[in-house]
Amino acid sequence: MTKKKETTDRQFAVAAAKIAAERHCKDIEVLDLRGKSPVTNYFVIATGTSPRQGRTVADEISDYAKQTGFERFGQAGYEQGRWILMDYVEVVVHIFDDEYREYYDLEILWGDAKKVRFDTKK
Repeated sequence: MTKKKETTDRQFAVAAAKIAAERHCKDIEVLDLRGKSPVTNYFVIATGTSPRQGRTVADEISDYAKQTGFERFGQAGYEQGRWILMDYVEVVVHIFDDEYREYYDLEILWGDAKKVRFDTKK
């Protein structure tokens, strides 16, 4: 049985960004893709400093998702840790290393998306 969501898509995206910030990821962005993407509402984009850090952040976001009723549709790149993609349908989390972040440059691809402001303080 699916657990009822206890948080909105936006709240989940911001919480994922805050988890990344707490674990010292850099260049964290939350993009509002509502009305721009037919498949998701928000992207969370962060850069990790190592594959281990990326996996740690992914694990913590996964734990938070379970607590709040967000089911993960899919995940890719976890083992290599260079681009970890976590698909929660309404929210997609991308944790890149520097090289992959620069190469794929999702902020340019989705340049017309609004950036969601969030406070990294608890």
